[in-house]
Parts: sequence; structure tokens; C-alpha cells
Amino acid sequence: MTRTLRNIGIMAHVDAGKTTLTERILLDTGKIHQAGDVHTGNTETDSHALEKKHGITISAAAISCEWRDAFITIIDTPGHVDFQIEVERSLRVLDGAIAVFSAVSGVEPQSETVWRQADRLGVPRLCFVNKMDQVGADLQRTVEMIADRLGATPLVLQLPLRGEDGFAGVVDLVAMKALYWDGAQPQPSAGAIPEELRSAAERQRQRLLETLADQDAAIMAAYVGGETISAADLKAAIRRACLAGRLTPVLCGSAYRNVGVHPLLDAIVDYAPGPEDRPAVAGLDPRSGAAEHRLPRADQPFAALVSKVQASRFGTLAFVRVYAGRVTAGTSVTNATSDRTERIGRLLRMQADAQIEIDEARAGDVVAVVGLKSVVAGDTLSDPAHPIVLDGFVIPEPVIEAVVEPRLGQDQERLGQALALMARSDPSLRVVVDADSGQTLLRGMGELHLQIAVERLKEDYNVDAVIGAPEVAYRAAASRPSEVDHTLRKQSGGPGQMARVRLAFAPLEEGGEGLVFVDETVGGAIPREFIPSIEKALRQSLRDGGPGGYPVLGQQVTLLDGAFHQKDSSGLAFELATREAFRIGFERAAPILLEPVMRVVVTTPEDYLGGIIGDLQSRRGRIVATEPIPRGQEVIAEVPLARLFNYVSALRSLSQGRAVHAMAFSRYAPAPIGVAEKLIATA
Repeated sequence: MTRTLRNIGIMAHVDAGKTTLTERILLDTGKIHQAGDVHTGNTETDSHALEKKHGITISAAAISCEWRDAFITIIDTPGHVDFQIEVERSLRVLDGAIAVFSAVSGVEPQSETVWRQADRLGVPRLCFVNKMDQVGADLQRTVEMIADRLGATPLVLQLPLRGEDGFAGVVDLVAMKALYWDGAQPQPSAGAIPEELRSAAERQRQRLLETLADQDAAIMAAYVGGETISAADLKAAIRRACLAGRLTPVLCGSAYRNVGVHPLLDAIVDYAPGPEDRPAVAGLDPRSGAAEHRLPRADQPFAALVSKVQASRFGTLAFVRVYAGRVTAGTSVTNATSDRTERIGRLLRMQADAQIEIDEARAGDVVAVVGLKSVVAGDTLSDPAHPIVLDGFVIPEPVIEAVVEPRLGQDQERLGQALALMARSDPSLRVVVDADSGQTLLRGMGELHLQIAVERLKEDYNVDAVIGAPEVAYRAAASRPSEVDHTLRKQSGGPGQMARVRLAFAPLEEGGEGLVFVDETVGGAIPREFIPSIEKALRQSLRDGGPGGYPVLGQQVTLLDGAFHQKDSSGLAFELATREAFRIGFERAAPILLEPVMRVVVTTPEDYLGGIIGDLQSRRGRIVATEPIPRGQEVIAEVPLARLFNYVSALRSLSQGRAVHAMAFSRYAPAPIGVAEKLIATA
């Protein structure tokens, strides 16, 4: 294993400049000879026709390059909240990330969302404050927002240099030199720090040393002892603090003008983690349930996580991160999640929508595999002799839904097939057939998510479809514990059906989702072969078991006891008994209806502040904070999604088109009683 492999994600709020930065990195490393532009639709990573059309990243794209002695795999992730699953599964398989911020806007809502995702997954980060050449750019304000809003401890490594034409370069506080860009070449020229900046640079350098000394014993000893600390010692200490997640290095520049990209590449090599810097990956032995660990080495038993499955012109591609061992084309591996054998067809190193075929993938590699038949995102591939199931990733619950139908009746079957393929590729996109009406419901993370899905039907699958008006995806939850003891007995002349289950229901903590199933039966009250049928029925019940048929957001169910008949009990009998027990028990648990609540951030000139706050409150919004910003105010509110349809038009009218907003899912909260009763009555 080499210490010069880097797997890096680029993450940020929409329009912070992620894709532009990726283009400049590819240009500066010699991967491409001319940088593309998001607005003209010719970038390497935004290769899909819909990404070119909308000017946004929809699907995370991997591409590789080399810098100094490092091989760097970069994944450019979407910035729009509707596609957060792409960020989630990218961060799950990467070792580090670059968080990009606009120097004008600072920390924006989706920046906070992706930062929390990286926190949860323990991914070390570097920060790149972009757009330093724009009017209103303020590095210090952005750094303060990183500390205040994200809870990070930023370590500023550069200061901006101003020239006759504005932003001209940076002061490197580690080497204590100035770096200038003349616009013709991507590489900077080094020089002495301008006299007017010398005092500020020395103060910031002192602050850098003090911050590092608080976190690093070696720097503390040298600092207290009055020793000279070399740039090499500083870099080593910064790397240690970054890998441990104690400090976050901050660099700045302008990706569009290719200023500051070279030092960022150096920082990726110097400070970002390689695969061997990350903890051993943990999982479970599917045969025994025992905890297992794999070190990121090629001599370990093979283990890899499938992060994404998608159709392409090369066939069905499974994107995998190899955590341990090695694998070659033609090898048989075990899908430890489903206990199926799969054969590795071809191994590809992806370059956005292009490919390079490789013979072998080793620990630390992020590659695509052709030939896997039945894998889905989150599955684990492993050595058949040493199976392991790795932790997957969090799949967000959809918050919006709409009816989707083909324009031509004869396309109904093709629509279903296309939607199934899309849902396999994007787990946050759900397809449900309404049992009463027979209509196909498409559920997703927002209006744009559903719109793009329908456009993809036409673009990728040649299925012309129409979508109905979006509706909020409400959820149900229990508000108190309950218990039920239910027995199923049926006899119709032949073999009968008998099953008894005693279940205890308990609400999950706020934010909890899905089924938490606990089996506390003893003494063979229910044979072990019937337990999976009980769990299966509970998961099915969560899909439509709430009042009015709404899905249940989350529920803990404990199997306390039960009974069976030697001849009349079966898996089906226990499924039926469990479904009815869930219905009874959930009714006793005083169910409530939950509605998705969005975090809305509005940036507005001062003149329109009062009207915007009043409008948000009229939408049942709760104002969380108002903060002064350059040239205006920022309003942060929590508003039910149901009251935010067509908010763009309303905000434009209230502010004469001068205010902008961003929103992200915050949480599910109880719907008002009157709203809940009306929804249930009409469901």
C-alpha cells in the first residue's frame, strides 16, 4: 500500500464552484488541456445531458489525476439538497473531502448539511474559500462562519493578496512567502510578502502556531521552548491534526481564474488522509454475527462496499470502494449482504463518463465493476471464505410525491421497468403503486428531484411521461408505548393456519427512522425459522400501516412471546398474524401524523425584511434567527414543506426579485391536529 493514494470528495452548497474547481484541478494536473465551463455545458464531470441543460451536478462523478507523487481520485458531488444521497454515499467510501465555500456567501444551508454528513461519517476535511475575486469576498467572515455554524476549528493557512486588478494571489503562512498568479499560467510565482501585509501575516502566523500548539505536543514543546519551527514540522503537525479531525485547514482562491489551485493540490497531498490513515473498516460476520475488522491492506481478505449501481452504455455498473484485499477480473466473490455469489466481469477506472479498463483493484481503490447481476447500493462484496457485511449509508426518507403516468398507454410496462432501474440507482427515489387507484407514485427529496427523474425517463429510457402536482409525503409515528397479544387461527378443512405473537411497541427517539426489531423470545416459543417472517411483516407494515395508510417513519417493536402449532404454523401464518398485530398495536400507540419541516434561509436587502418575515410566519414558519450580512439580512426559519410550494414566486414578488432563498430538509414534526384530521379523512 502506498501512502500517496488520495480519495477525495468535493462538497458544497449549489453554485459555490465545486465543478469549476474540479475542472481547474484536472487542467493543472494535465488530465485535460482546456477547462470546461458549467454555463456552456462542457465540463468533464457534468457529462449527462440533463446536467448540461440545468447547469447543475445531478450525479456524483469520479475522475482521477496525479499530482507530485500522489494518485488522486476526485468525486464531484451535487450541491443541491434534492440529491443529498449522492453526497452521502460518496462520503461513505471516500477518505477525505474538500469543503468549498463562496467567499461572498460564506456558509450556506447545504454547506451545513453536507458538513454534518461528513461529521457523522468521520471524514477529515480541507476548506477552500472560493470566489475571492468577487465583490464582497471576505475570508475572515467565512472563517468565522465555519467556526460558528459548523462547530469546526479552522486553521487559516493563507491570506489573500490584493493587486491592481483585485485578487492577485495568496500569502502562504506555512512557508511565509507570497504567491502570485499573472493569469497566463496556472502555476504561481513566489516572492516576498508585501511590506503592507507583513504585520498582518506575522499576526496570523502567530495565531496558526498557537492553534497548532493547543492540539500538538511537539509544536507546543517547540513553541514554549522558543525553538524555530520549520515549515516541514508545521506541515507534519497540520497533517496530524487534520487526520484526527481536531483542526480543519483553510485555503483560499478563485477557481474560475485558476488562482490558488496549485496550493490546494499540494494541501491534498500534504494533509489529506490516504486509505492507510483511516481506521480499519468494521463489519459483521453474516454467519455468526460476530464483529469483524479489515485493515486497508492488499494482504487482507477481500472486502468492498457497493456505493452505487447505474445503467450505462458499458452495461450495468456497480461503483465499489475496495477496503481490503485485492480482486481481479473473472474472480468470484460473495455478496455477503444477500448471500449470493457474483462474478467480477470487468474492472474499470471511471473518468466521468469515460472508462479505463484495469486488471486489478486493491485496497483503497474506488472503481466500477461490470458483470454483477443482483447487487444494490449498500451491499458488501467479500472473499467467499471470509464473508463480512460492512455498514452501508443513511438513505434519506422522501418528503414529496407525485403521480407519474406515461403519455401513451402502451408505455405503462416500459415506465415501470425504467422507474425500477432508476430507483435501483437512486435509493432516495421511491416508486409505489397505490393499492386503491393503481396509480404509480414517485417519491423523492424535492420538486427538482422529481422533475429530473421524469426528464431522465425521456432522455435515458425513451419513455415520455407526465407528472402530477407534487404532494407532501407525510409520515406517521407512535406517540406512546403499547402492547398486543394476537393469535391467528384459521381452519378450512385442510391444513390450517396458526400463529401467536406478543409484541411491544415503543416510539423511537426524535430523528429515528425505520424498524428497530428486538427478539426477546426464549425457550423456543417461536421456532427460529419463523422470526424472519415476523420481521418481514413488520417492515411491510411500516410502509402503509399508519392512519390513512400513511407510511410509519420509525418504530421499535419487541417480540416478547408467541406460540406455534407443529402442523398448522408457517412463515405465511406468522406474517399474517404480525400484520394484524401491528395494526392493533399501532392504533393503541396513539399514532400522530408527521409533516416534513424545511430549514429555509432567505437573503434579502434590509428594505424587504419585515414583509419576508411576515410571509414566512403566515406559512406556519418559525423564525430561528435573523443575522446582518453585507448589503442585507439573512433570515433563518423552519417552515412546513406543505406551505412552501410556489415560494419562489412569492419571494420574488415580495422583494422585487432581489431576495434569494435556499432550503433543506430539517426534520419531521407533528402536523397540527386540524391538518392531520383532514388528511386522514381524505386519504
